[in-house]
Amino acid sequence: MTRLFDLLYHQQEKFPLENALNSRDSKNEWQSFSTNQIVEMAEQAASGLLNLGLKKGDKIALVAYKNRPEWLIMDFAIQMAGMISVPLYPTISVGEYEYILNEAEVKAAFCGALDLVDKLSATQKKVKSLKHIYVFDEETKGEYWTSIFDESKLDEVEAIKKEIKTEDLATIIYTSGTTGNPKGVMLSHSNIMHVVKETSPHLTAKAGENVLSFLPLCHIFERAVAVVYIYMGACVYFVGTDNLSGPDGDLQAVKPVTFSSVPRLLEKVYEAIYNKGLALEGTKKKLFFWALDMTDDYKINQKLSFGKGLKWKIADKLIFSKWREALGGNVRAIITGAAPCPVKIIQVFCAAGIPIREGYGLTETSPTLTINTMEKDGVVLGTTGPIIKGVDIHIDTEGDYQEGEGEILAHGPNVMMGYYKKPEATAAVFTEIDGKKWFRTGDIGKIVEGENGRKFLKITDRKKELLKTSGGKYVAPAPIENKMKEDFLIEQMMVVGDKQKFVTALIVPAEEALKNWCEESEMNWDGLERMVKDENVLKKYQEVIDAYNPQFSHIEQVKKFALVPQQWLPIHEDGSDSELTPTLKLKRRVIRKKFAKEIADLYAE
Repeated sequence: MTRLFDLLYHQQEKFPLENALNSRDSKNEWQSFSTNQIVEMAEQAASGLLNLGLKKGDKIALVAYKNRPEWLIMDFAIQMAGMISVPLYPTISVGEYEYILNEAEVKAAFCGALDLVDKLSATQKKVKSLKHIYVFDEETKGEYWTSIFDESKLDEVEAIKKEIKTEDLATIIYTSGTTGNPKGVMLSHSNIMHVVKETSPHLTAKAGENVLSFLPLCHIFERAVAVVYIYMGACVYFVGTDNLSGPDGDLQAVKPVTFSSVPRLLEKVYEAIYNKGLALEGTKKKLFFWALDMTDDYKINQKLSFGKGLKWKIADKLIFSKWREALGGNVRAIITGAAPCPVKIIQVFCAAGIPIREGYGLTETSPTLTINTMEKDGVVLGTTGPIIKGVDIHIDTEGDYQEGEGEILAHGPNVMMGYYKKPEATAAVFTEIDGKKWFRTGDIGKIVEGENGRKFLKITDRKKELLKTSGGKYVAPAPIENKMKEDFLIEQMMVVGDKQKFVTALIVPAEEALKNWCEESEMNWDGLERMVKDENVLKKYQEVIDAYNPQFSHIEQVKKFALVPQQWLPIHEDGSDSELTPTLKLKRRVIRKKFAKEIADLYAE
C-alpha cells in the first residue's frame, strides 16, 4: 500500500463492510455504502472523468457544506484517474473561488447542496478552465454526479493506477490563511500515507466499529483521519454539528468509539455540561460541583488511595457516567487538533473517563507531526505529544525567545512537496541545517520530558502572532487566551498589546453562562448587548481576569479588557469580514480593525 486509493482495496480484501460510509439523506434517514459499492462507484467515476476528455494530471475541485460519502468516493475516483483533487471550503467567497480555480486551472467541480452550485456557476464565468460542474444532490439544480459514471474506460483506469507512484502529487490544499491570497499546498500520496500508517494505532477504532466524522473533509486533518478509518475498516458516519447532542442526536444514534474534534467544539460541550450543573438544585447541584472540583487534581495514570479511589467511584457512578452516556457511551478517545486545546478541558474530560488526545501539525505536514497517545507513557497534558515515527523536530532557538524555546522546524516524509506555482514562497519556508532540508512551521515551542525520558512537544505560540510591547518585551497571546478561556464565562478572547505599554484583551462573553450567572445573582437579564455594559457584569469579569493574571509574568498580565457582544464567526450571512478562519483560528488583523475603537479606548489615558 503506497497510494491513497490502495487503502480502499485493502479494506475490500481484509474486512469488507456493508456500512463502510454512511450519512443521512434528505429525508433524514441513514444511507449506507458498502466497501464493494464504494470501489465500484469510484472506478466508474474515474472512468467517467476520462470519458469527459479529462486527462491524467488535471485538477478537479470538491466542495460540500457537510461531510458525505460522495465526497470521499469522488476523491478516490480522482486519484484512480491520475488526477489531482482540489478541496475547497464551502464558506469562502466567490472571489476566493475564482482565485483558487484559476491558479489551479481546475477543469471540473463536484459540489453539495445549498448555494454551492450558484457560487461555482458565478465563478465559472471568470474561470476559463472550468468546463464541468456536477452536484451531489438530485434535488439541486445542476447535473447529478452519477451521470458521469461509465465503464468504457475501466481498462484505461487500471493502466493509469499501475503508473501512479507514491511520490506523485495527490492533492492541492489551499490554506485558509489570515492575510493575503491562499497558497496551494502540494501533498503527494506518500506524504499522507506516512501519516496514515504512523497515526492509525492511536485512533483506537477497530474493524467494524462505528466512528463519527464532522470536521470538514476539505481540511487535511479530517481528511487524513477519514482515510485512517478506511485503512482500519471502521464504519464512518458523516454528520453535521447541528444534531450531535441530545437523545435524538447523532452521538446517541451512532454511539461512536472515537471521533476527531477542534477545541472550540469541546469547549462548547464543556460549557453545556457546566450550565446544566448550574441549573440543578439542592443535593444534585452540590454533587455535580463536588465531582467537577475533583477533576482539578486529576493526573493521567494516577494511583489512588482507597479513600480517594472510593470517592472517584462515587463521582463516576453519579456524575461522570452520565457525561459518557451523553456522548453515546462508547467513546474511547477523542482526537483534537487544528488549534491549542485548553488543558482544563482535556483534564476534565480525561477525569470523566473520556480521554482526549491532542496532536499537532500543519497542512504542509499532511498534517501530523506529534500526537499524545493512549500508551501509559504517551501523554503529557499541556503538550501536543511525542513526535511520530519517521519525523524529526528541531527547535531553532536563534532569535528573541524564552530559554529553551524557538521556532519548530520539521523534517520527514510527510512534509509537503511545496506551494503550487509559488517557488519563492516555498523557498522561504525551507532552510538547510547540517545537510537536511527543514520546514519552518512558524510556531514557537520547546521539547519537554515525560515518563521514561520520552520527548514531548509543547507549543507556546505562533511566531507571527507574538506581540512586542513598547518596552521591547515579547508576549505570546495564545497561552494567555487559552488559559483564560477555561473560565465558563469567556466564549472567545483576543489579547492585544503590540507596540503598547501593557497588555489588554477583547472578550466575547459566553451568553448562556453569563445569563445563568445573572439569574443566580438576582440580576434582570436584558440581552447581551446591554449586559456587557453593566457594572456588576464588568466587576465579575474583572474577578475572572484577576484570578488568572498571577499565572503569568507581570508583562503578560491583562491590565484592561473590553466586553464585546458580537460572536466571532468563520462566516457572516451579510458578507462582512469574518473574525475566524474556516479552522476557527483568530483573524487578528480583522478583529483589530473591527474593534479599533474599543482597543483605542483601552489605551486612552
